[in-house]
Amino acid sequence: MKDKKRMAVIKQSMKPNTLDMYIYGDVVDDYFDWRTDQIIESETSANYFRDELAKYPNVSQINVYINSIGGSLVEGMGIYNQLKRHSAKKTVYIDGFACSVASVIAMAGDKVIMPRNTMMMIHNCWVTAIGNSRELRKAADDLDVIMKGNRQAYLDKSGGRISEKKLIEFLAAETWLTAEDCIKYGLADEYAANNADLTEAKQVLNSLINSNQRLAAKLKDTFRDTNKDSVQSNKTRVKLAALLGGLKPSDIVKAAIEKERRS
Repeated sequence: MKDKKRMAVIKQSMKPNTLDMYIYGDVVDDYFDWRTDQIIESETSANYFRDELAKYPNVSQINVYINSIGGSLVEGMGIYNQLKRHSAKKTVYIDGFACSVASVIAMAGDKVIMPRNTMMMIHNCWVTAIGNSRELRKAADDLDVIMKGNRQAYLDKSGGRISEKKLIEFLAAETWLTAEDCIKYGLADEYAANNADLTEAKQVLNSLINSNQRLAAKLKDTFRDTNKDSVQSNKTRVKLAALLGGLKPSDIVKAAIEKERRS
């Protein structure tokens, strides 16, 4: 049987009083598996992070490594707030992509470090709704309220370097932000010394690419060889941002369904 690849790892660092947390994959809550009649504990749920953090009450430094296309806003906000109220100093490293609610989690960092070839994607949260016209209008109104709180995480981190008006525009447009953009708007603090190895980032995007053949065709040349200098160049990163700018939440849903079907 093929070994299961863990989406989140929380472990004591070799450095004293330091905890390393890795979020590599979708941020999801616990769920019931109808095939096995069991409750499956998610390794990227707020409950999981709460239990794991409780095992290390005396750490003074938490390093969070993120490569995720996002997931559940409920779970992500729970993780964000757990990190925010923890007394340890938090340093967040973007190891590939911090998309959707994964970018919110990143905002918990006292310092956010991004290699120049990594990116964030921010957008308005969305929901599947069913009901009559009144209920559907209420769902839309509820999302507006939810986003007001969601925006605060970005605004608090930015320290005034991005206005709420500009942030609203970015969220509405489902905007991909380069490391340079993130530093400009206060969502990140500094560049990493070296560019990130995009091997893991490519794997995160593979599920999206598989569900969007048009996007896959355009990305073919861009991701041909992540070890080439051209991929690490600013020109290529700008090209990548432009290609991904049209990616919609529905693409993520399709990819998630395809991923589950293949597992």
